[in-house]
Amino acid sequence: MNNHTVKGVIIDPLKRETYGAEIHIADGRIQKITPNSAITAPYIIPGLVDSHVHIESSMLTPVNFARAAAKHGTVAAVCDPHEVANVAGVEGLKFMLNDAKNAPIKLIFGAPSCVPASPFDECAQVFTPEIIDHLFQNGMQFLGEMMNYPGVINSDPQVLGIISAAKKHGKPVDGHVPGLGGSQLKAYAQAGISTDHECFTLPEAIEKIELGMKILMREGSAAKNFEALHPLLTSHPDMVMFCTDDCHPDDLMRGHINLLVQRALALGHNVYDVLMAASVNPAKHYGLDMGLLREGDWADFVVIDSPQQCRPIATYVNGKDLLSEASQCPTTLLPHSYVFPNPDEIARINLSVVAKTSRCKAIGVLTDQLVTEPFLFDVAVGEEIKANTAADILKIVVVSRYNPSRYSVGFIHGIGLKRGAIADSIAHDSHHIVAIGADDASILQAIMYITQQRGGLCVAVDGQVTGLPLPVFGLMSDVQVDEVGVKYSEINALAIKMGCEIKAPFMTMAFMCLSVIPKLKLIPEGLFDGEKFELTNMFI
Repeated sequence: MNNHTVKGVIIDPLKRETYGAEIHIADGRIQKITPNSAITAPYIIPGLVDSHVHIESSMLTPVNFARAAAKHGTVAAVCDPHEVANVAGVEGLKFMLNDAKNAPIKLIFGAPSCVPASPFDECAQVFTPEIIDHLFQNGMQFLGEMMNYPGVINSDPQVLGIISAAKKHGKPVDGHVPGLGGSQLKAYAQAGISTDHECFTLPEAIEKIELGMKILMREGSAAKNFEALHPLLTSHPDMVMFCTDDCHPDDLMRGHINLLVQRALALGHNVYDVLMAASVNPAKHYGLDMGLLREGDWADFVVIDSPQQCRPIATYVNGKDLLSEASQCPTTLLPHSYVFPNPDEIARINLSVVAKTSRCKAIGVLTDQLVTEPFLFDVAVGEEIKANTAADILKIVVVSRYNPSRYSVGFIHGIGLKRGAIADSIAHDSHHIVAIGADDASILQAIMYITQQRGGLCVAVDGQVTGLPLPVFGLMSDVQVDEVGVKYSEINALAIKMGCEIKAPFMTMAFMCLSVIPKLKLIPEGLFDGEKFELTNMFI
């Protein structure tokens, strides 16, 4: 690689200094930094890091996710591939790792800890402690989020065996424990869990920090916790990181971690503290092989117009400006073997629900949150319950990807659709087919489209279907972010036009089947209580 020099005003969060300088680069590394007070623009900051992301939720392959993120100053991402692990097992992980070899930014992957997410979920291959140990021997860099907190607290041998495998290899263990506190949280943290990205209140985050857990401040497409947690940037700057967790393609087109830098600075937080969360803390916690603007480091940094705007002019990874050099990243051959229902099986689904008592439980959706609340409504005993758009009571249907004879029908409040239906093959974490709608015909039509495409998302209204195929495991597209983002925006806008009251209906719907997030979710066996961790009756 040719030697070259980059000039700008360095904002160094490690030294907590800002100064004009020339960065001399040779063979991808910073050979020397020469201060120069005459340099007043542009600005140079360490490369940004997404400390926890499921690439699959971007609906992009690793290569195409990396291309999109680099445009916004991201030079590295800590990736938990448990979505693809659920639908394709170890073979799915091999695809992600192979594709990532061609990525322009630095992607590290964790060994998914909960496949399936809980004993109540389904998957293509159960990940045992032995499989986790094998994954660490073959390139995995951390243990993915431990969602089975009852298993940790109750010392389940399988769960503790998985955590022990990570400790054996000296790998950090990610957490996932929304709303837990007191003695149970203490037991969870003491098992070796080092992070959590599920905090939605400040007291919850502080309690976890006091137990030694680092807080990943999440701002994704559905779950948005930055507003509640940003005071931690000032009170605990060494204990926080930024992450998106799940970021849909339309949002990724607009920005990435740079947007959180902008917001934090606009709120008056110290620029060095903000950059600790955006770059330094995740790099150190996960042992990323990336530079932090020191002599001898890899030349991984971002040239921006100003700290407040944080608009990248150049994104350097190993000394190469990814924004000025058109890089051609080969795409890995697409996989073809993964489980999916066929249309004949879907045609046999019966969506009828007859009231057994006069009170029915629905999933109550909360704005910008993944947690839900029970919503009770009155029904007529012995009569079929239909969607009631005036009361915002819609049907929700979950069809098992692995055994389509297993499906359930429930009700949901807070989505707001007035007509038609939406459906998706992204339903964390088992990734069953999930649909929400105002009438049975539209719901079945939407589910049929997903099945015929072997994965995707769609809107069905007035007998017409508008959809986005996801041919890579039913989770990802094989094209770049602009094409996927535009199509997704079109479908999302159509859902909103149909009356949907939430900004990210597909992302929100995708979490209505995740049993490990309280309080009420729908799985193929029926309605699930995420606090008691057991199936619950729809009728009371």
